[in-house]
Amino acid sequence: MFAMVVFCFVTGMIIEVFVSRMTFEQSLASRLLAIPVNIFIAWPYGVFRDGMIKFVQRHSTTKVVKKMADFFAYMAFQSPTYAVILFIVGADPSQILTAVVSNAVLSGALGIFYGVFLERCRRLFRVPTPVQVDASLNM
Repeated sequence: MFAMVVFCFVTGMIIEVFVSRMTFEQSLASRLLAIPVNIFIAWPYGVFRDGMIKFVQRHSTTKVVKKMADFFAYMAFQSPTYAVILFIVGADPSQILTAVVSNAVLSGALGIFYGVFLERCRRLFRVPTPVQVDASLNM
């Protein structure tokens, strides 16, 4: 939860203010609303992300494939949630579209960085990392 809240607060505000041209007040409202939402979705997202990584590791164990799984998981899970938050805080449709599309485009980098940040937070708080799946397993 810590990783999700901190990471999304910082990256969301940067995108909203500098890319989507939302006001600082709109972005702050969005970020404050996102805190309880991110607390609520942090665990399901972690499970979803870990499941994506396990799935792709059945086929390949390369770092590139893991990074692609991070990208897809972040984009697929976060974009709809983000659009709803922006709608609730009163962003206009063009701001929502710009922010969500910008976030989706940046998700490649964001998802990868979030994955690294999440793993470091897991170590910091001594949360066990899910068991890695052997690529030779077939399910």
